[in-house]
Amino acid sequence: MSLFSSLPKAFSFLLLAGTLLSWNGKSPVSTAPVRARTFAFEYTATVKDLPAQAKETDLWIPVPHSDKSQDINNLVISSPYPYELLDAAHGNKVLHLRVLNPEPTSFSVSMKFDATRREHKNPVLVPEAGGKKEKEAADPDMQRWLQADQLVPLDDKIRLWAQEVVAKAKAKTDLEKAQAIYNHVVSTVKYDKTGQGWGRGDIYYACDARRGNCTDFHAVFIGYCRAVGIPARFSIGFPLPTERGEGEVKGYHCWAEFYTKATGWVPVDASEAAKDPSRRNYFFGAHDENRVEFTRGRDLTLAPRQQGQTLNYFIYPYAEVDGKPFTSIDKQFRYHDVARAAK
Repeated sequence: MSLFSSLPKAFSFLLLAGTLLSWNGKSPVSTAPVRARTFAFEYTATVKDLPAQAKETDLWIPVPHSDKSQDINNLVISSPYPYELLDAAHGNKVLHLRVLNPEPTSFSVSMKFDATRREHKNPVLVPEAGGKKEKEAADPDMQRWLQADQLVPLDDKIRLWAQEVVAKAKAKTDLEKAQAIYNHVVSTVKYDKTGQGWGRGDIYYACDARRGNCTDFHAVFIGYCRAVGIPARFSIGFPLPTERGEGEVKGYHCWAEFYTKATGWVPVDASEAAKDPSRRNYFFGAHDENRVEFTRGRDLTLAPRQQGQTLNYFIYPYAEVDGKPFTSIDKQFRYHDVARAAK
């Protein structure tokens, strides 16, 4: 029987907060307003070096969409060829174009939009002063977030390792188990992009090398959560520097959420916590506003369906020439702040 099940709801909530206090060393209650950031973003893909004999070229680009944490407005797409905007798995949006008998020259597609990204805080773990707790819509993919990914299997070894982590922490509830897994990942994996193998989100690589980037951190976190029966999902987008201004974004960033009945979906960012230990408590229960989300999930099928294999994740442009993956694509991402975040 759950520790909370025999108590009145009000006392259960107080006990939950007290449990978090004992883990994190400080109260989760915050009076700070939710921060927000408004900016313009430009995503450019340039397909080049097309084979002279090519009969068909397909290009897919991820398109961000509005949700409870971000508003996407004024989407403008520039393309020399007709394109379509389509819905794909997990609520993702995709720009697709097909060129028949393409010229063996380069072509570019650009996407501009305005975004307002809000700090995402779980209302149970980080209740805001005077804030309302809105009921979350059910996720139709909940069962998917309990299943394996190609590079995040749920085999006996992964299940054993995950059980060892939660047993060592004496974790009983799903929230306690997720906290134990988060602490384990942040404490034992190093943010390090040297050498080979990092960046694929391969749980076995990350568990062996104990280093990598955000994809590797969250492969372990998500895999271990799923291995102990906690739904966990992966999201990917772009980070923005904390300093307001403008500039180029060099690469992607990814993060995770897990679900318990007591809390709903809880945001976590294990790799940012590892890079900045002073924010370790913050990133268990919150995502900051310095990011924009493009897609969710791994092992993705696009729309229309690509002829190649499912995509490990989808943040960069993907192309096929005559049904075969084509990688000669330049990409550039730029941002420009147009308003200060709320203080």
